[in-house]
Amino acid sequence: MARSKNGEAIGARGRSPSSRQKLRRFIRQRAKDGDLDEWRRGRAVLGYIEGRRVIDLAAELDVTRGSVNRWLQWYEAMGIEGLLTRTAPGPSRKLTEAQRSELTALVEAGPLAAGYPSGVWTGPMVGDLIEQRFGVRYHKHNVPRLLHELDFSVQRPRKRLARADAAAQATWFRKTFPAIKKKRSLAVAS
Repeated sequence: MARSKNGEAIGARGRSPSSRQKLRRFIRQRAKDGDLDEWRRGRAVLGYIEGRRVIDLAAELDVTRGSVNRWLQWYEAMGIEGLLTRTAPGPSRKLTEAQRSELTALVEAGPLAAGYPSGVWTGPMVGDLIEQRFGVRYHKHNVPRLLHELDFSVQRPRKRLARADAAAQATWFRKTFPAIKKKRSLAVAS
């Protein structure tokens, strides 16, 4: 990679007419797609190439000077590819696809089939199942995230009193509850 002159963030290759044309096309496409972040990066780089100061570009685009300088470095190093938004790679998955499929089948079969006394899955139970079955530990906050990735959702059973009178509850809900609700809304309005 050729170095830029002292005081210039972008070398001759990045300032060429063909590079400018590609950059303008990139900006137009990002504006059309509605990708504000990539559009902003492209505008900053093009503005710099056209002779504008970093501090002026930062103020115009409502970003820090450090951001503009970082974008210029990315453009110098990778060209337009350096301006694209990417997701951070993050750590690799702890479970393979085969293990994830097996876990899905185990969860769908229910906790009783997996040897648990309860008929309802809980996060700690699923974490325990993963550790016993696959030898992999998940933090209790990551188990729900994993289940969500596997297309499971949180289901909470309704709490009902075992010996409650269903007719009395229905009457209360139809007559008493609306009256309480009306009184509270009147109190708020005054």
